Amino acid sequence: MARRPLPRILSSGSAQIARSREIARTAADSATDVLHPLITVSRGLRKLAATARARWAATPKERRGPTLFLVAACILVVALVPYGPLLALVAVMGAAAWQGRERPVVRTGPDEAEIARLKGLYEALVPYLSHPDDPEPLFAHGGDWGAAFSDPAFDEDGRLTRLRISYPPYFTDGEPAARARIEQLLHAKSGRGREYLFDWDEEGNRLTLQVLPALPTTIAAQRFVTVPGETVLGFTDADAVQRTVPVQASDGTEDAPAVVWRTGPRSTEPHLLAVGQPGSGTTSLLRSIALQALPHGDVLIVEGSGTGEYACLVGRDGVLAVECGLSGALASLEWAAHETERRLIAANRARQAGHAAPEDTRRPLWILLDRPSVLGHLAAADGRPDPQDLLQVPLRHGRAAQVTVVVAEQFDSLEALGETVRGHTRARVVLGPAAPEQIAAVLGAGPHTTPVPDVPPGRGYARLGAGPVLRLQVPATPDPYDDATAEAHRRAVLELLPERRTATSAAVETVPGSAPEPEPDMDTAPTLRKEPGATPFPSPVPAEG
Repeated sequence: MARRPLPRILSSGSAQIARSREIARTAADSATDVLHPLITVSRGLRKLAATARARWAATPKERRGPTLFLVAACILVVALVPYGPLLALVAVMGAAAWQGRERPVVRTGPDEAEIARLKGLYEALVPYLSHPDDPEPLFAHGGDWGAAFSDPAFDEDGRLTRLRISYPPYFTDGEPAARARIEQLLHAKSGRGREYLFDWDEEGNRLTLQVLPALPTTIAAQRFVTVPGETVLGFTDADAVQRTVPVQASDGTEDAPAVVWRTGPRSTEPHLLAVGQPGSGTTSLLRSIALQALPHGDVLIVEGSGTGEYACLVGRDGVLAVECGLSGALASLEWAAHETERRLIAANRARQAGHAAPEDTRRPLWILLDRPSVLGHLAAADGRPDPQDLLQVPLRHGRAAQVTVVVAEQFDSLEALGETVRGHTRARVVLGPAAPEQIAAVLGAGPHTTPVPDVPPGRGYARLGAGPVLRLQVPATPDPYDDATAEAHRRAVLELLPERRTATSAAVETVPGSAPEPEPDMDTAPTLRKEPGATPFPSPVPAEG
């Protein structure tokens, strides 16, 4: 049997049919755009009519008569008022347009992908938060995750940013090891590469997980609004401290929450230890502390690495010396120990005589040591005393003598620090990427957040004495003589540097019988003295009126 050919409209008119559908669809879209106001008003009129019908049904029968009379009176008044019907029509159309507008759809819960992520997290927590003897377990395989999780929030990529977890009362939330297991699991399942805050409510058996935003890196070195004896180590989260300082950032002036370290006779943490990896920002922290200390005191810098990171401070007013060699470091620290003893004796004699302490004993003296372990190895190889041994007097009696010691060291040389340095540096800072165990070993307590592997320079944690562990971002204080320094940061540091000492003042301030230091060239970066054994450094400058 010969097959009958298809109708022409089916065999050769498919393109025409598709074109006709496209034309019809375009016409429908155009008509919808043109008639959109009418559609909106119609939708609003239906909503107004439904609202009026619902209110009429809810009106008691004995009140329907007075209601009808009141409505009729209002209609009569509107009809008698000039332009009343027109104004009433405009008002009704406006109300209908407002009621018929398209409102954005408000999400009331997680979507399917987010629900699947919450279920996976719930199942992962079952082995840690359940017990076989529990008759009504909160966590069970195939259980209801909604009973254990509340207030979930997600970012644009569908990853958790906030979650409140209820756990059974028998969970050992008081043990650090048990907490660490739960935090590590939540960190892995919620997404790595972010910093999480874990807030344990032991009384209410709740754990709140929250993703913390990155601390701003736009704050550079500047004059902070502080009193003498206060030093801004950096900036932290807004809810972690109660004090803010006005700062000038790259995007304008703002009030930033600051980690303020207090020194002096009434300080409980008179000395500081900063630890970090190479390039983590410990040198920038010491440079920032020196720039904040110079307006009110004298600074003595001992650099063990010998890379010239403090060349910008050589020959400046208030900078007693910048030593890089072993001989100069030993001479400087020996003088600092004798100066501490001299201040104690002078202050004691003044108190016994009923007088105020001498002016030169009240001017703060800052001793900044960067990488003292390097000098210790050189001293051991040369058969000379370790420079850290000369810090015993400033560390033990520095608070009463207005002497503050700041030590910066790297993790790989942390064991080289002596017991005196470890025991008297109660203010601690850890910068750069580090494991939670390393941070806890330095600060004495673990952080409440999960450290991330990649952080900018100056990012880390700080703890003052027995206080809480705070996140920290050190203000950008790079070496202004480094070619890789940004121009804005270079200008910020140069503006904070004191004036250079003139040749006359340098000769007056040196120890009697010693040769004065040469006048540094103002046009070029000064170089550090590697072995200034025969050139003593100036004695402390008396405080200005």
